[in-house]
Amino acid sequence: MFQPQKLSIAFSALFFTLSAQAGKLSIVIDDFGYRPVEENKVLQMPAAISVAVLPNAPHAREMATKAHQGGHEVLIHLPMAPLSKQPLEKDTLTPEMSSEEIARIVRDASGKVPFAVGLNNHMGSKMTSSLPGMQKVMQVLNQYNYYFLDSMTIGNSQSIPAAQGTHVKVLKRRVFLDDSQNEASIREQFTRAVKLAQRDGYAIAIGHPHPTTVRVLQQMLLSLPGDITLVRPSQLLNEPVHQGKAPTTTDKSPAPKFRAPGVCKVSKPLPPVPQSRAVEIVIENVAGSKLINQLGLLF
Repeated sequence: MFQPQKLSIAFSALFFTLSAQAGKLSIVIDDFGYRPVEENKVLQMPAAISVAVLPNAPHAREMATKAHQGGHEVLIHLPMAPLSKQPLEKDTLTPEMSSEEIARIVRDASGKVPFAVGLNNHMGSKMTSSLPGMQKVMQVLNQYNYYFLDSMTIGNSQSIPAAQGTHVKVLKRRVFLDDSQNEASIREQFTRAVKLAQRDGYAIAIGHPHPTTVRVLQQMLLSLPGDITLVRPSQLLNEPVHQGKAPTTTDKSPAPKFRAPGVCKVSKPLPPVPQSRAVEIVIENVAGSKLINQLGLLF
């Protein structure tokens, strides 16, 4: 006998199975605290969009508080020394600093950026590529409940080996949305982040509150594929760590040509499948899925 309740349960389980397999996309907007007009537009976006606030920015506390009140995840965007020769911002971490000085800077930053749950690097190619320097950073962060999002400004970042022996969890950026301020380029990078999330299960993209970036996000967030879910970085802490740059393929072989098979003709009409049997088939397939079996072990 056909039972609507069974059909509802079957499709709910099927939806849950498909949802669990959706790609997760995390977007972090750096350099918060200097441009309230554009930053307020970011805060009007979905709450899963996260923000990284520069501690010494004039609007740091204000924007961190507004972001938190709007449900956005807040990170400390801490300046770290780059390899390039340029004037360093106040309280920029360098590999030569003592653990005590790094502890002071992180402590001050924590006071200036309320509600922070993570920390990521502003610039930092020299600092993040120094194992001794990053070990001192991780030892300090171990005293807080912060995760570290590596912006991957250099390929040989030492953040993961430096965190060994601590409780600090490390995430890595996969895509920079706006290295170029060209709108077409930002769209291309956003699409790349989506494809990486679909392929690998998740991806982290970093952008900045530039007017062009904000405009592209306002448009493209409205048309995210159905198999992509926006998440906060903290929701990815138990995912396997991917490298900052996606691997490229060198396979140039042409795609195989598709040939349609011939028409399959049946000698006699197939008997109709009763609705009750259709429901049973859906339930059997969902019940036999790997995810449901794993849930059964948990509960």
